[in-house]
Amino acid sequence: MTEPIYSLDGRYYTDPNIFAIEKQHLLASTWQFAGHASQLANPGDYFTFSVAGENLFCIRDKGGELRAFYNVCQHRAHELVQDSGNARLLVCPYHAWTYELSGQLRMGPNVQSTPGFDREKICLTGVRLENLHGFLFVNLDDAAQPMDQWFPGVREQLLNYVPHIDALVPTEFVEIKEQTNWKISVENYSECYHCARNHPTFATGVIKPETYDIQPQGYCLRHTTECQDDLSDMTYPIDLSANDTAGKYSSWFLWPMFSFQVYPGNVLNTYHWRVGRAVDQVVLYRGWYAFDETSEAIARQLARQDRDTTVAEDIRLVESMQRGMYSRGYKPGPLVLDPNGGVNSEHSIRALHQWTREAVDGYL
Repeated sequence: MTEPIYSLDGRYYTDPNIFAIEKQHLLASTWQFAGHASQLANPGDYFTFSVAGENLFCIRDKGGELRAFYNVCQHRAHELVQDSGNARLLVCPYHAWTYELSGQLRMGPNVQSTPGFDREKICLTGVRLENLHGFLFVNLDDAAQPMDQWFPGVREQLLNYVPHIDALVPTEFVEIKEQTNWKISVENYSECYHCARNHPTFATGVIKPETYDIQPQGYCLRHTTECQDDLSDMTYPIDLSANDTAGKYSSWFLWPMFSFQVYPGNVLNTYHWRVGRAVDQVVLYRGWYAFDETSEAIARQLARQDRDTTVAEDIRLVESMQRGMYSRGYKPGPLVLDPNGGVNSEHSIRALHQWTREAVDGYL
């Protein structure tokens, strides 16, 4: 008789030591979302962000190349830039050491008086950066495989589902603070077993649940479904004649903390997660993108709808789960693994748990 596969033990969601291992090893060696290329339209444009506790920034140099660096001066470790802006040169606020936009040291007060000082040997520490249709990702591990190997097929599939993807710009961002472990939030996103009961607007006005399926694709979870048969049931207008994918929904969750989501009508939105200071804190960002006035109006409508329904509904679910993980009464139950897949199967959770164990267990 085949034994069932059980959920992860509660300690994976509550143990500060496991959380520290994840930050040091998992988050620092995987592809993490930084921002959108449209934020760096001109030479000198920059924005800051954080990954695995590291303060970083992206910038467009004078030659138009996009770069990412650790946000730390090579002199005495002061932060170079704050928030976002534009700079002709990168000047440290502490001692005015000055760097080119390429990261190379240009000058510093009185450095020429120092015997043996070699300006050519001093440069900001770079970070690997990849551009996926305008979405910028970084990886702190210089030896990590490229994104196309981690997430095979995603680049081509995204272009098929969003033919205008390279013209998109950010339209709306919603920041959601959840009192839960980041993996609980990710797992909740990565299954629709709970959708019919908990997300009536999404389940009846955006997707057709009986066609919903999720399959692993490298370190990606690919969600697919269709829109409602009766378009009058949709909560927003779509034109099925626009292209071959206009009536379809798809999502590409990129392990461990980012997802592209395409609503019927080729509406692109994103999720990305940032861990908080504690094991039971996470911040979730919902991004919505558009390329003209019509798509912007739809994106803003859906952002409001999503915030008031699915987002609000999920906060209650994930925070309740976190409280349950602390309970001495919780004993991990078996996952529901339907061999035929479908909306009521948790094979996506099985994959997430496997990836978590791969990332964590060797360090316990």
